[in-house]
Amino acid sequence: MSKPMLLADFVRLPPIVRSDVVEGLAAAIDTVAERGAPSHRFLRFGWYAAALAAYGGQARTLVVAQDDAPVLTLPFVPRGPPALGIAAIPGCYWPFRSFGLALEHGDAALKTALSMLSAHMNGLRIGPVYDDDFAATALIATARANGWVVIDRPIGERWSLDLRPVVDGKPWPRRSTLRKNRFHEKHLADHGALEWRFLSGGDWPAAFEALGTIEEESWIAHATDRKGMKFTRDGHLAFWQAAVADPVLAAMFRAALLGVDGKPAAFSFDIDTGDLLYAIANSYDPRFAKHSPGKLLYWRNIAAALARGTRRIDWGAGDSGYKRVIGAQVDAPIRDWLLLRPGLPALAGRALGWLWRRSGITPTASARADHTRR
Repeated sequence: MSKPMLLADFVRLPPIVRSDVVEGLAAAIDTVAERGAPSHRFLRFGWYAAALAAYGGQARTLVVAQDDAPVLTLPFVPRGPPALGIAAIPGCYWPFRSFGLALEHGDAALKTALSMLSAHMNGLRIGPVYDDDFAATALIATARANGWVVIDRPIGERWSLDLRPVVDGKPWPRRSTLRKNRFHEKHLADHGALEWRFLSGGDWPAAFEALGTIEEESWIAHATDRKGMKFTRDGHLAFWQAAVADPVLAAMFRAALLGVDGKPAAFSFDIDTGDLLYAIANSYDPRFAKHSPGKLLYWRNIAAALARGTRRIDWGAGDSGYKRVIGAQVDAPIRDWLLLRPGLPALAGRALGWLWRRSGITPTASARADHTRR
């Protein structure tokens, strides 16, 4: 009679890793998004498809599977002169440009991804992303360990608010803040009845019109080149309208809207990923600036987010004034990365990488150019 095998007698075989580059956007993008970090679950097929529809480009997707389950999906489009062989991850600038990586990925999946990328391009641009980006940091570390030259350029610094220590069982907002808000609301109401609305899901895409109406009256419309406007036809409206075709994304998109005398006066637009809320854009009609409509709305918006379970708010870069008042702090640099494969591209990167670094934005300049970020 044979001796029964014990658990210790079995040898765990390494995962079988396969990769491919497919034309267009791979359906596996959604599968990996759902298996990835919650902070990255908006990086869905519909997100990248909206970017291609709004900004152009012909995408291909690197797909890496581990034991026949996709663990990495990286869409890419050509960037710059074709002779350079540089590609970039498509997407909207807000809140960052990254790719899908399952939480249970292995080192072999990242090495396989780089091997496949090197067969299709000389270099890959990732970003802008945060220094703690789950997917980008993993791929960048593996690239460095495998002979790729990695060059970064600074873009700014992220401001975020951790609500747990701010609230911590204490009344929030503080009574003094509530008194100030009631004072401003009272005088704002002299202009007409106030209406506070919270939008999501089925409100899109129709509700984008109200947000665009406010932006058209805002300082961004009159004091900038308008490239940072989110919800106007000459801004980025086409992206957001395309993105909400995905009902999962539409459910993540939320906005708080203040109406005065039946007309849109202020808004705040966010991406809700559960514990983490990305503050994408906020604006107000300057006719009511004396009564701080934007701040009044945002205090209500934070309270509503807290009630839903939000624990941290990511405000991105720039315009630290109102963020400091609410309690936000700088917690991570934002960078643009260029990964150059071993060989001539890496040699060129070592010699000319300073040009890429020099084209970055210092934190001070980032604050001045806040309209390009939020």
